[in-house]
Amino acid sequence: MVVDSPGGADRREFLLRVLRVGGLAAGTAGLGTWLHGRSARPSESQVLLADRRMGVAADPTLPELVVAQGESPEALARRALDELGGIRRFVARGDTVVVKPNIGWDRSPEQGANTNPELVAALVTLCREAGARKIIVTDVSCNEARVCFEHSGIAAAARAAGAEVMLPEERRFREANLGGDVLTTWPVLEPLLTADKLINVPIAKHHSLTGCTLGMKNLYGIIGGQRSRLHQRIHESLADLLAFARPTLTVLDAYRVMMRGGPTGGSLGDVELRRTLIAGTDPVAIDAYAAKAFWDLDHYRLPFLRIAQARGLGKTSFEEVRSRVVQV
Repeated sequence: MVVDSPGGADRREFLLRVLRVGGLAAGTAGLGTWLHGRSARPSESQVLLADRRMGVAADPTLPELVVAQGESPEALARRALDELGGIRRFVARGDTVVVKPNIGWDRSPEQGANTNPELVAALVTLCREAGARKIIVTDVSCNEARVCFEHSGIAAAARAAGAEVMLPEERRFREANLGGDVLTTWPVLEPLLTADKLINVPIAKHHSLTGCTLGMKNLYGIIGGQRSRLHQRIHESLADLLAFARPTLTVLDAYRVMMRGGPTGGSLGDVELRRTLIAGTDPVAIDAYAAKAFWDLDHYRLPFLRIAQARGLGKTSFEEVRSRVVQV
């Protein structure tokens, strides 16, 4: 089942109802199929970022945000990518692709602290099908990295799917000028500086400092150094990271959502099974939508979203982006 969301305020209520009421069938009662086709012209800064980093050409016939719901993380990934134009829109033959999940914590998949390993494997497989030359799965963990990579199930799943799993060893970092307001020169995982494409694969979680951790916060996992120094200006630093490493594609894992106790978690009682995936090309809109849908957090309560929009990195008004909801 496919439903293109209506426009304006109607689109906003429709998208929120999909996750709050319990799925596409409940959210689409009485609604026809309609695609909002207006596409905003990117600002000069966005064009420069797309040239410098790993962007994808805009296509006004395709949605910018897809919400997929169903039982299988692999099926959700495939369907969402199909709706966005197919994996070959994002990954070309011969590309080196960095797949960046959240592997921050020594937790099992059921605890919802790290990205679902089935989703990571599915994206690696899709990249291989598109002809990627190399696929690197990496992250900068908060707990001991080797343990996190193994206990999360991501290392085994990524290797089985054909990826190179890269631990964040000191030799893997390179000093880089990020050109930000807060983040100037900082150690960055080297593959981020040389890859052709970046697929950001965060998991939706509560976060004690920022309210929630989604796509923008997941980019903290590309830098090393003393990241705790950034906490006093965390919102500005998140916008700096997005400006420096704007993903080719963001795939938000909301199969299990940690509603409380984040970002470390540990209690299964804090995790809700939502069986949802949110993917798209506007990372700010994805974060704004998920924050509102799961925690009722408007963008004006999340400074990192306001700052990102002010810098031309995306839209906090997710109802203004072309969107589609699918049941898998």
